[in-house]
Amino acid sequence: MRAFIFPGQGSQAVGMGKALAGASAVAREVFGEVDEALSQNLYRLMAEGPADDLMLTANAQPAIMANAVATLRVLEREGGVRLSEKADFVAGHSLGEYSALCAADALDLATTARLLRLRGQAMQAAVPVGEGAMAALLGADLDKAQVIAGAAVDAILAEGGEELVCTVANDNDPSQVVISGHRAAVERAVSLAKELGAKRAVLLPVSAPFHCPLMQPAADAMDAALAEADLRAPLVPVYANVDAVAVADPGVIRTLLVQQVTGMVRWRESVAAMTQAGVTQFVEFGGKVLTPMVKRIAPDVDAVSVVGMDDIEELLKRL
Repeated sequence: MRAFIFPGQGSQAVGMGKALAGASAVAREVFGEVDEALSQNLYRLMAEGPADDLMLTANAQPAIMANAVATLRVLEREGGVRLSEKADFVAGHSLGEYSALCAADALDLATTARLLRLRGQAMQAAVPVGEGAMAALLGADLDKAQVIAGAAVDAILAEGGEELVCTVANDNDPSQVVISGHRAAVERAVSLAKELGAKRAVLLPVSAPFHCPLMQPAADAMDAALAEADLRAPLVPVYANVDAVAVADPGVIRTLLVQQVTGMVRWRESVAAMTQAGVTQFVEFGGKVLTPMVKRIAPDVDAVSVVGMDDIEELLKRL
């Protein structure tokens, strides 16, 4: 069995999609459709930068999706591959779940681009700049990360401070967990991390504290937007971030996408659940971020990244 997987924020880089667009009219068509949906030359920003503009959440989210979907579309249309015949499941990390739904025809490309633009804008607006933060805890599993996050909040309360948010945002793999919340609490967690068992803790260069309760205004915005979106049953089930379970019902998917904004990305559990369901090959489209995570979660599976034409041609030999 095989799963097609799609990366999340952090996989963006100036030059993304440029070689693919140069080699394939199919990729150019995808980028053009996204540009038209957003009334913006997003592809030029992806190809040429500036990097600071591409890093903005409202640009990075649709850009990452466009790059991933373009890679898949080239495989499908130039390689004669049908996702429904070659993939048993799809999944994505955070915004990558939208890419997965688009890939599986649950959302059309233009709708996906507009939803991700709104999602990025709403997440950015939910918390004033500087008030939130995220940090990666390396050499820490979920249980250890929850202890560290809780200790940070308790330490601030013990000093007479107010109760702040610090919670696990991404359970990425057995050795990497990301926490999110108020900056003061996250910074305290970073300072406590080593003595509480983590190998290292690193503040992340993000503009907002994603996947924590502070994102509730963004969840409300996505609830309203998704209520109006044409969301269909995917061609194959999608493993949802917030419960690590395969779902295909559009109403359930819509609810889980709203919960995802404030909820933890259960990527480790999702990959483990897919392997338990029989998946032996994971194919990451448009990035090289998830593949090493997959190998740390399930060392015996085959995991490949597909970014350019050479990768697509190699994958065609293996499908």
